[in-house]
Amino acid sequence: MRKPVIAGNWKLYKTTPEALELVTSLKPLVENNQGVEIVVAPVFTVLASIKQPLAGSPINLAAQNCHWEEEGAFTGEVSPKMLIDAGCSHVIIGHSERRQYFGETDATVNRKMKAALNAGLTVLFCIGETLAERDAEQTLEVLKTQICGGLEGLSNEQLAKVVIAYEPVWAIGTGKTATNDQAQDAHSFIRGVVGGLYGPAAADAMRILYGGSVKPDNIKGLMAQPDIDGALVGGASLKADSFAAIVNYQN
Repeated sequence: MRKPVIAGNWKLYKTTPEALELVTSLKPLVENNQGVEIVVAPVFTVLASIKQPLAGSPINLAAQNCHWEEEGAFTGEVSPKMLIDAGCSHVIIGHSERRQYFGETDATVNRKMKAALNAGLTVLFCIGETLAERDAEQTLEVLKTQICGGLEGLSNEQLAKVVIAYEPVWAIGTGKTATNDQAQDAHSFIRGVVGGLYGPAAADAMRILYGGSVKPDNIKGLMAQPDIDGALVGGASLKADSFAAIVNYQN
């Protein structure tokens, strides 16, 4: 049985006081939910400040990115061990906005994943096609390339600490959401690719999240699909009540 994951990507929002207010409001709304792995991913400057307020709650702390080196002359970067020091158990790697705006490639995503996994972090590994790629009927090709590139060289043991997040780029922040059938088809294909690389047991254990304008009113339909194991939530994770409603979708 795959434990669902609901992760909130706060992107470039929330100062420290705002983040503290959000987690303080969120905790009592989700404190009794033991059936879902809950994750929030604030900006780097907030991580250490909300580590203690989250202690003892079911909410895990994630960073939105990391570097592949442990230390060195890499101005502006943050290493996996520094994320752990700040209280993180998870890290998002390969988000489409990192690929689109900051030149991340499958090769750099792979290096970051290996570094994060070696440090003991759980990785939320993002993949997804653009609207142009979907219109050109390249979705499956793009997904397979990103999966194979991102996972290259990872062992089955390392794979167990990876959660794949499928985010069709055309659905991020646009208000558009893939239909339940579109999302299920993509997730089923992703699981099949993982199975081809690592075997059926690894594929069956792999948790695959959907991301792209996830809201309280569409989460139940998405979660009813057999290959959708949770959500990577953007805008709706910035308010405690809407994120809690998504986390508590089973209620």
